[in-house]
Amino acid sequence: MSRCWVVVPMYNEATVVGSVVSGLREEFPYVVCVDDGSSDGSAAIARSAGAVVVEHPVNLGQGAALQTGIEFALQDPQLDAIVTFDADGQHRVEDAAAMLARIRSGEAEVVLGSRFLEGTADVSRLKRLVLRTAAMQSRFSTGLRLTDAHNGLRAISAPIAGKIQLTQNRMAHASELIHQLAELKPVLVEHPVKIVYTEYSKAKGQSLLNGVNILADLFFR
Repeated sequence: MSRCWVVVPMYNEATVVGSVVSGLREEFPYVVCVDDGSSDGSAAIARSAGAVVVEHPVNLGQGAALQTGIEFALQDPQLDAIVTFDADGQHRVEDAAAMLARIRSGEAEVVLGSRFLEGTADVSRLKRLVLRTAAMQSRFSTGLRLTDAHNGLRAISAPIAGKIQLTQNRMAHASELIHQLAELKPVLVEHPVKIVYTEYSKAKGQSLLNGVNILADLFFR
């Protein structure tokens, strides 16, 4: 018997995390939310929706939350894969399930979500520029020809997940992960995904400041 754990980093997502966890658990029984110092009761809501919750006493950043979630999942001796999934409702469960299927079929060891594989993603010009720049920089520095280097929806086989050690706690963790994957050289594919940009998710993570932070972390980390 094999198990996939879905790792959900979480910081002040009380208004949406309950529905995110409930939706996930229709397809994925094992969900761990890493509460990164929330002050709005996110942890209690995630638990009531059926997730296991691991708590950071203070806010350490998304990279640290991902690493904590990966380490938690790796304690399961039946683990075969990990899916990373955002808490703000912008990822789709059906995309995660399709990505996991590509791991379990033996096609790939790592499947990275991309919003640019099938047409143009529904993002602003600035956001598109930031994401394209991040993908180009990753290609130049790692040799990986990715179209979307900063997508938080990923499926990773357990053996590869066990070799990931994220030390960049904030936005730079995404670039750090790509660099580590380039060194590990797993069988890696991208998978077309749709990102659901709600007003809530835009306010949480798609702002001009966030785009600037991605570029700053990318080039100056």
